[in-house]
Amino acid sequence: MIRAIALAVSLSLALSACGGRVKLKPQDGKSMPVKPEDVRTQPTVEEMIAPSTQANPKRSDELLRRSEERRDDKFDLPPKG
Repeated sequence: MIRAIALAVSLSLALSACGGRVKLKPQDGKSMPVKPEDVRTQPTVEEMIAPSTQANPKRSDELLRRSEERRDDKFDLPPKG
């Protein structure tokens, strides 16, 4: 029992050490990635690792207040067969 608790504590300490708090920087001898053509300045590390709007969409909290008829969908076809 004590051995299992000690194992759980040591594993949790090892996992908590995985999340580094140091700023990211390129490895020694390497440089930052090439600047994209459509931006004026080289993006920082924080800007490059921040998820885009498409990767992290905003949530719509609008509640459905009343039943509404669905619009006709011309691509909603029955299966072939």
